[in-house]
Amino acid sequence: MPSTPSSRRSVGAVPAHPGSGVRNIGEVLRELAEDFPQVTASKIRFLEEKGLITPQRTRAGYRKYAAHDVERLRFVLALQRDQYLPLKVIKDYVDAIDRGERPESLPGGMSLSPRMVSDQLARELGSHARSLTAETLAAEAGATPRLMADLVNFGLIAPAEGRFDEHALKITKACVQLEGHGIEPRHLRPFRAAADRELGLVERVIAPEASRRDVASKARAAETAREISELCLGLHSALVYSHISRLDS
Repeated sequence: MPSTPSSRRSVGAVPAHPGSGVRNIGEVLRELAEDFPQVTASKIRFLEEKGLITPQRTRAGYRKYAAHDVERLRFVLALQRDQYLPLKVIKDYVDAIDRGERPESLPGGMSLSPRMVSDQLARELGSHARSLTAETLAAEAGATPRLMADLVNFGLIAPAEGRFDEHALKITKACVQLEGHGIEPRHLRPFRAAADRELGLVERVIAPEASRRDVASKARAAETAREISELCLGLHSALVYSHISRLDS
C-alpha cells in the first residue's frame, strides 16, 4: 500500500548539506533515494537535457547541484509520479515561475511553486497517489453497486490487487454523470476499444526507444508516449466538437 501523507517525508524538504552547499550527482541521488528510489543519474541528466534543471558546472565540466536544484528535482519528479503530467507541461509551469509570473494552476487545479514546496505539497501530491477499495471508490464517485459491477464487467475500470487508482475514480465519476443522461457502461465499450487502439499506436511509435535498456531512453519513451496521448486526446475532442458545433448552426 502507498505511504500516507503523514508517513511520507515532505516532497520539498531538502536535508542540510555541509560544506559548500553544492552536491555531486551521487549525493543528489542519496538525498532523493527515500522519496524516489527508482531515480538514476541517467534520469537526472535526461531532465537536464529537457531543460527542467540547470546545474552549475565546474571548470572540468562536472555538474554541481545546489539546494534549489534538488528542491526543483523533487517538485518535477513528484508531479511526474503523482500527477502523471508531461514534462512539457511541468516545464512550461516552472519556466513561467522563473520569469516571475504566477501561473494560476496546473492541470487538475493544483497551484504550486517549486520554491514553495512544503508539507502541504506533500499532502496534495500524496492524495493523488492513493489506492482505493471498491467501496471507497463507489462512495467517492457516488456509484451504485450495479454500476460498479458493470464498469468492471465491461472493462472500463480494473482493480490491481483488489484496489483502484485515481484514474478509475475519474472514469467512475464520468460514468455516474453519463448514466444520468441514459448512457450505460454497455454503451461505452467503444471507448475502451478506442483507448486500446490508441495505446497500440503509441506503443508502436515508441517501440525503438522503449526497447533500449538505458534509463534515459526509457524516460524519453515515456515522455513521447505522454505527448502523443495528449495530441490524440486533443484530436478526439476537436473532431467531436466540430460535429457538435453544427447542432446550433
